[in-house]
Amino acid sequence: MTKWTGFLASCAVLGALSGPALAQDTTADTIVATVNGTTITLGHMIALRESLPQQYQALPDDVLFSGILDQLIQQTALEQSVTDITKRDQLALENDRRGFISGVALQKVIAGAVTEEALQAAYDEKFANAPPATEYNAAHILVDSAEKAAELKAQLDGGADFAELARANSTDVGSGANGGDLGWFGPGMMVKPFEDAVIAAEIGQVTAPVQSDFGFHLILVKETRVAAAPSLDETRDELAAEIERTTVEAHLKSLTDAAEITRPGEGLDPTLLRDATLLDN
Repeated sequence: MTKWTGFLASCAVLGALSGPALAQDTTADTIVATVNGTTITLGHMIALRESLPQQYQALPDDVLFSGILDQLIQQTALEQSVTDITKRDQLALENDRRGFISGVALQKVIAGAVTEEALQAAYDEKFANAPPATEYNAAHILVDSAEKAAELKAQLDGGADFAELARANSTDVGSGANGGDLGWFGPGMMVKPFEDAVIAAEIGQVTAPVQSDFGFHLILVKETRVAAAPSLDETRDELAAEIERTTVEAHLKSLTDAAEITRPGEGLDPTLLRDATLLDN
């Protein structure tokens, strides 16, 4: 049973048994149930609803209300049934709390970071003044030895058809089936030895064999073009992620720089990390 399977089942059953109640002067502290004196509030229910997967969020409110209340009652009863919290349990709880609170802190940090002004500034910095990039339309034949590459190069120099040799010999089966065609690509999309050879190649002429980690390439650059800069809308998600990352990094640096941090554990044997028996002591 998955984490939420039982919850869905209880929603289905309790939704059929319960009806709506009038809300009068309710707050997050309004008590909705007690279990052996432990209170469960409307705030607890709302917080749990916000954490549910989207498929459960779409349930009718009356069904969701009943299911969440039942879930919290069961969890409270289970919590009360545990009398021996182990060191492992306690440490896991502390880590969970630390992780949750740090996530809350980061959400506050990035909430106001991605604005239209910030996006435009990031776009201008990255694209507005950048020199135009060149894109290449090329094909290649990939083989596993210099000797085989030299043999094919000789055939090509003698007038052999590049596409036919690619289909018959290239170990890059994807492009080989298309006569070696790689389509259009820009800087940074190919491994460096290959990219360097493409940039230096004469259009329409097959290069000498080029070695990369994949083997030996014979490359034919068919044509080039100046790549148009993408629009702000096209790069919005990418820029937003970069802004969030740099904002978080700067915030974390400011916090850690200002904090008094000691690391007495740096001298410990790293293999101790795998010794789970320490949690049993």
